[in-house]
Amino acid sequence: MTMMNSIPCMIMRGGTSRGPFLRMRDLPDNQAAQAEILISLMGSGHALQVDGIGGGDPLTSKVAIVERSAHPEADVDYLFAQVDVLNRRVDFNPNCGNMLSAVGPYALETGLVALQEGMTTVRVRNLNTQRLIECHVPTPGRQVAYEGDTTISGVPGRAAGIQLSFLDITGTKTGALLPTGNAVDRIDDIEVTCLDAATPIMMVNAAELGLSGRESPAALDAHPAMLERLESVRREAGLRMGLGDVSQSVLPKPVLVSAPFDDDSTLCTRYFVPHRCHKAIAVTGAIAVATAVSVPGTVANRIAVEAGKLAADGQLSQVRLEHPSGFIDLDVERRNGNPVDIARVSLIRTARKIMSGTIFYSLPSAPGQDMLTSRAS
Repeated sequence: MTMMNSIPCMIMRGGTSRGPFLRMRDLPDNQAAQAEILISLMGSGHALQVDGIGGGDPLTSKVAIVERSAHPEADVDYLFAQVDVLNRRVDFNPNCGNMLSAVGPYALETGLVALQEGMTTVRVRNLNTQRLIECHVPTPGRQVAYEGDTTISGVPGRAAGIQLSFLDITGTKTGALLPTGNAVDRIDDIEVTCLDAATPIMMVNAAELGLSGRESPAALDAHPAMLERLESVRREAGLRMGLGDVSQSVLPKPVLVSAPFDDDSTLCTRYFVPHRCHKAIAVTGAIAVATAVSVPGTVANRIAVEAGKLAADGQLSQVRLEHPSGFIDLDVERRNGNPVDIARVSLIRTARKIMSGTIFYSLPSAPGQDMLTSRAS
């Protein structure tokens, strides 16, 4: 027996992701109960998510939960949820910078923040990481502008640019930029950089896995032996980073790094989420890699130096990362030139309002029996 329920919902594209945006006030306080609702409305447990609004891909099986913030430096709180496609599992642990790019427009559309003339800055506290982000949303005539001339790789067409500035990004989950204390660790005879900036990642030189680093996501996803080894290394990296048993968590995210194709780029990346290759790259993952480029001795730093992108003792404030759908540009601002003291990382994304209305979901009479939930820390 099931019970049908409904809540207000706005579906938005944020960066290269898409999903429903909900108000925290419309959900139960208990996170396990929240997860049951998200699983139902996304239709998880089926490859096509045919009984919900998910798109059968991790990039379109995401949920943003937003509410007014009590934090003195924030306007709204944002809780991100990654809803598994095939399994009844919700992970509240990671952040998503792509979905974040639509939080500002959503807050303005729903009256959570007052519209200003020309440009409105929405200050967001991310509850997954307890960090602050400034979202600069174009609002000519005190209306959210979605149309514009900005293009981002992985999204067709043009739209209005939204600048995101991530503040104090280091140690979001582990408390340290290099949580193992080392720029490089050796796991399963592979050199790995474990780094936590905006999100915890583990970087591997693609060549160490017998890859060029330029393979398509489909080719990498069809490489079971490599994926199995990468997962084994990821789990050990999670232990060494202080994240515990990460077998049921998407963190840390694995990133394959290699020399870039293009002379204007810094590195080539392949980002995993964590068991499938991302068709572009997550914003938070890009921030972590861009931060690592100037940290001496990291896998990213070594490859960038060998590729002639910076001197061995140099730093880059502007980083361009190649990914399967194109590239992403980031601006890294450090305090007093210290490579491990990051003040902010900024980038441009776009967003679009797709629909607004009421979403329906059903709950089993005995919820939670086959559900796995990873909580936000």
